[in-house]
Parts: sequence; C-alpha cells; structure tokens
Amino acid sequence: MRKVLLPTIIIIAASLLVIRIFYLQIIDDSFKLKSENNAIKKVYDYPERGYIYDRNGKLLVANQASYDIMVIPRDIKKDLNIAEFCALLNITEEEYHKRIEKAKVYSPRLPSVFLSQLNKNEFAAFQEKIRKYDGFYFQKRSLRDYEVDYGANIFGFITQVNEKQIEKNPYYNSGDLIGKQGVEESYEEILRGIKGVKYIQKDKYNREIGPYKEGKYDTIAVAGEDINLTIDAELQKYGEELMINKRGGIVAIEPKSGEILALVTAPSYDPGILVGRQRSKNYTLLYHDSIAKPLYDRGLLAEYPPGSPFKILTGLVALQEGVVNEQTTFMCHHGFSYGGGRFMKCHGFGPHQLHNGIYNSCNTYFGQAYMLTINKYKDPGHAVDVWSSHIKSFGLGQFMGYDLPTGKRGNIPTSKTYKRIYPNGGWRSSTIVSNAIGQGEVLMTPIQLANMMATVANQGYYYTPHIIKKIEGEKIDEKFTTKHVTTIDQKYFPPVISGLFDVYNKGTAYALRVEGIDICGKTGTAENFAKINGKRTQLKDHSIFVAFAPKDNPKIAIAVMIENGGFGATVAGPIASLMIEKYLRKKITRTDLEVRVLNKSLLSEYAKVGGISDALKIESVPKDSVLQAKIIKPKAPAAVTAPKTEVKKTAVDTTKKDYFK
Repeated sequence: MRKVLLPTIIIIAASLLVIRIFYLQIIDDSFKLKSENNAIKKVYDYPERGYIYDRNGKLLVANQASYDIMVIPRDIKKDLNIAEFCALLNITEEEYHKRIEKAKVYSPRLPSVFLSQLNKNEFAAFQEKIRKYDGFYFQKRSLRDYEVDYGANIFGFITQVNEKQIEKNPYYNSGDLIGKQGVEESYEEILRGIKGVKYIQKDKYNREIGPYKEGKYDTIAVAGEDINLTIDAELQKYGEELMINKRGGIVAIEPKSGEILALVTAPSYDPGILVGRQRSKNYTLLYHDSIAKPLYDRGLLAEYPPGSPFKILTGLVALQEGVVNEQTTFMCHHGFSYGGGRFMKCHGFGPHQLHNGIYNSCNTYFGQAYMLTINKYKDPGHAVDVWSSHIKSFGLGQFMGYDLPTGKRGNIPTSKTYKRIYPNGGWRSSTIVSNAIGQGEVLMTPIQLANMMATVANQGYYYTPHIIKKIEGEKIDEKFTTKHVTTIDQKYFPPVISGLFDVYNKGTAYALRVEGIDICGKTGTAENFAKINGKRTQLKDHSIFVAFAPKDNPKIAIAVMIENGGFGATVAGPIASLMIEKYLRKKITRTDLEVRVLNKSLLSEYAKVGGISDALKIESVPKDSVLQAKIIKPKAPAAVTAPKTEVKKTAVDTTKKDYFK
C-alpha cells in the first residue's frame, strides 16, 4: 500500500500543477498582462465626481474640466528643451528639476503627476506642442466647480492622495484625488465613482500601437453618485454673512429628523480658493493661520462652557430625581451662600420657582436644585454618576455619531473626574455646584447645544444629527432614522418649555422677539480666560444663545456661540432670532437686529489675545491676488440707518467673505 501511495500523490500533484499552468497560460492570461507590463501603458479614465445639492435641490458643487501633466521619467529625451518647456507651463527650471526628481523617487518607469489641475487656458498652449516632449502626456480630470462662495467647512475639498493613503487603499495611485474634510471625505466612495482603465500596447521602440488584446481588459469609468445635503443653502449663506467680523459657530437642526439645516463656522473661506494651481499656496496660508484658524470648524470642534443654557438640563434632572417640583421656591438675594461662606452671584432677586427661574436665568434656583440632586444620595460619587447618566442621555459628553469626519466629545464629569481632581476625597455638592450653571467641568460643542435644544423641542427624544438627506440610488444609514430617548420623563418637559417661551415674553430675550413667531430660547454667558504674557487673564465673556421655534410643532432648533461676544442677548441672541425668521419666513422683518448684527465687529476683542493674523493683512497682498480683501457691506433696509463702521486698512474681516476673495 505504501509503495502505491507515494507515486499516487506525486501523479495527482503533478496533474494539478499541469492543469493550473495550462489555465494560467492558455485560458486566463491576466498574469500575462502583468508580465508584459513594460510593454503596456495603463491609461486611467477618471469619472466625474457626483454633484452636491442642498435640501431644496439647489446645485452647490459641480465639476469643471482640468488637466494633469503626467510624466514617465525614463521616457524623457536628453535633448529636451527645458527652458521652452518651462515657459509653456509657467514654471521655473528649478521647479522642473524638483518635480522630475520627485517622479523618479516614485518610479522611473511608471507615470506620476508632474503638474496638476491646469485649467483650459493654461493647458491650451501646452497642448499644441505636447508631441515634442516624449515622456509627458496629459490626463483629463474633473475638478470641483463651486456654485456658491460659502459652506467651505461643509463641503471640504479635494486633494492628491499621499503615500499612506495609497498603501491603505489599493484603489488609489499616485496623483489620484481624494476628498478631505466635510462631505467630500465622509462620502468619498459614493462621490468619486469608479475610474476606468485602458491598456495600450507599445512596440519595441516604445511607440503606442493600439489597445492590448483588443481592449479585452479595458474597463469603463462609472460616474460618482449625486447627493442632496440637509443644508438649506440660503440659511447657510445668511448665517455666514451674520458672522462677519466675529468668531464662533452656528448650528441649526430640524428637531423631528435630526437634519442639519445650517453649520456655520467663522472665520471661514471661499471654497473656490482650494481649486486649481494656487490651491497649495492658499491651503498653506489657511493651515498656518494659528490666530483666526479658518480651517477649524468651531461648530463641531470648539468646546466651550455652555453657561446658562445648561440650566435647562439642571432643571429637568432635578424634576426627574424628584428633588423639586414646579412650585419649589428658592429666595434669591442677588445670589446665595453655600459651602462655608462662598457666594454664587446672580442678577435676580426675590422668590424663584422653575418658571421664572428659567426666564430670569436665576443662578440661585438652579444652584440649589443641583445641590439637592447631588445630596439626594449619601455617596456624592454615585450621585454625580446618576446626574451624569441623565445628562449623557441627551447625546452629551460623547461623539454624537454624525456623518462628518471631525468632532469633539465635550465633557460631562463623572465620579472618576472628581476622584482624579480630589484624590484625597472631601468633595461634595457645594464643591462642584458651578456645574449647575454650565461652568465647572462641563464643556459642550455648538452642535451638542443645538441637539440639546432639538431634544427639548421634541420633549425627550432626538435623532442623530446628520448632513446627508439623499443619495441617488441608495438609502441613508439607518442610524440617522433611529430615535434616541432620554432618561427624562416626557411630563417634565412642558413646564420647562413654558419657561423658555417666556424668556422671549418676559425675560432676558424680550428685545429679540419676532412678531408672529413663538420662539422658546435661553440666553447664556460663559466666562472666558486666556494666557497673555504667561498670565491668566479674564477676557470678555462668550455670548451664547439657544432656541427653537415655533413653540408648538418646532421646525428649527439652533445654537449660537460667539467668542468674546459678551451677554447672550447682545450678539448671539439677535443672530438666533434672525436665523429662525429667515428659515421660517424666508424674509426678515427685524431689520433693526439685522443691521446691528451686520455692523457688529469684535476684531478689537480678538486683537487683545493675538491680534489679526498675518494671513489677513492687506498690505502684503498683491492687488490681483485672491487674498485681496473685498469687504462685504450688506445694504441696510431703507427704513433703517446703519451706523458707520470704520475698517482699518491694515486688516480685513476675519471671516470667509473677506478671506481669499
């Protein structure tokens, strides 16, 4: 048996090997394609990227023709007229040699991008003489064509892939384009499509002689899918105009769906400056602006103490825990004493219950309610964890899961937080009472604040905020249609909403009312400190405002955060009222608020910290440069006289409208 077994195994193995060789050489010649790679040229056909529309079908981002000059270093003739070549492409000889060396490092025999994103005019002169330059050819592509000059933080931009991305994803080759930031990154695989490829046979003299195997292996490019965003383009545009000369963020959400209606960050920039041959120079300028930070999406990334809007949650948790009811009363004497002689200031006075505590923004009421919540349990650590669990059920203190590639958790403290801060113990409710009014260890991003208000508007539930509304031929992720319910019973929301409604009717936002629209809101002010010359210095407070409208069947929830803006009703509040009216009515009746906001500049406040960024200095910018300032001055309504605003000649507004235009 053993004598038969060994020869049998050898015969079977040899048979399988012969069959495999026959298959590879006769039937499947794909390996032959690889082996003949030196005699075959791959030409990629890049598809059009999918278009981007807003929620109403307005075209925001389309495509335009562009040309990349490709190079195969080993095919370049030695007698190339470098001076003439460089003149045609408007580059220096030093740049030429630098680019050739870079191409050689990638591969002497494989094509790579020599010069990218030439427009039609730049390419025309070169096209006429391209046959003179062996080793060079052009690759037609589609670049983004922005139909609007706003929404840069939403769209993101297109850039060339780097080596790490190529190693990570074999789909990409050197010189390929990829979405970065915004929806271009989040929905890259949907928007990019699938590139086609043609295999061109070359003879022994390296001349092209036609398709390899009559095009058997060629593939056709598949265009990217179009997408509709949840953004309302007109609301986004208006929000960015209102943020001229200010820093901060605006986030507006449709409560019943979680759809993001506007996502404003200031300062921002015109998305069109990151297209074409100047994109690298412009991006470098944006990237290195460490003062204004135009690439920093404050709506998603900036973590601030939420201030008084957080009192909404303090009240809801106290109601849920049964330590207060609507009639519970605390006496306010412009504040209250706690914790061995310490005093929390308040601008209120007299008896305060939940209702007037909200519309008067009484620190005494919410400080006391918070302490009762913590003191309900013997162990303050357990009490804080109970409180924290309630707060986190609103989507706070964690990544929210929205469909944009950047974000921050914010911070909702737990018992672990205070064990770390007070390793020897000894802390109690009075130690951490500043959490009650949105200070202390509490941090939130503007999108978290907006989602908090959407949850209150819905009386206890929310949908994960998202920016995708429709993908051609596909369904959106089901996580965006999944309802999240808080730990607060629905019955506790109406009395809180009633208080928020009277913020506009009797309270701190009385001057911000819009006739005919029932708005529920909350003003806020958060203390602001910065290190100046190594010293902790208190600066002008951040201005915060949150709101939703209408009171019944809400259509919009909004959060506005203005750095160094002062009182919540001074800058953030008017912006919130204007954005709400703009969305609901498509027009503005509070033209007095509009003119006040459009002419409000906080540049002098920002100059105290770091001055105006070098990227925003006009003096060093050529007149014909994309950096030349072009200050937008919205017309005041006929019935309103706008105050004159002086603008220094040495600096432009720190917002997109004057940045790179």
